[in-house]
Amino acid sequence: MDLLLPLNLPPYAFKITKNDGKLTLFDPIRKKEIMITPEEWVRQHFIQYLINQKKYPKSLIKLEGGHKLAGMSRRTDILVYNQQGDKLLLVECKSPSVTINQKTFDQVARYNLIHKVKLLAVTNGLKHYYCNINFESNTYSFLDDLPNYQ
Repeated sequence: MDLLLPLNLPPYAFKITKNDGKLTLFDPIRKKEIMITPEEWVRQHFIQYLINQKKYPKSLIKLEGGHKLAGMSRRTDILVYNQQGDKLLLVECKSPSVTINQKTFDQVARYNLIHKVKLLAVTNGLKHYYCNINFESNTYSFLDDLPNYQ
């Protein structure tokens, strides 16, 4: 599979370099070179989408944060906070070759048992799903688009 596959997100002018035969790009959140994998390609595009199109402040985005779930270590792809430090958005990124299905939604729902975020996003770079969680009524609703940062 081509690592630099065009995605269903705006294209970005990433600074891509080749190190020891592997492609890397500079991650503006972690502030370091990251090896490009299909999932990382999606994550980096989605980060740029959040910052440039949806106006989420770069300083409020955390990547690959660790948490424990049922005694096992897990990693959250993207977690966005508001200015008050409350968790605002949880994003699960998959490789473009991964079909987003019930198993994917179950994964992000399990992660959200820890984070308790009202806005969820699941993407494989080609398809994106957005969901608003209402914890009071224990319901959810899918959204047509991700809201802009407020």
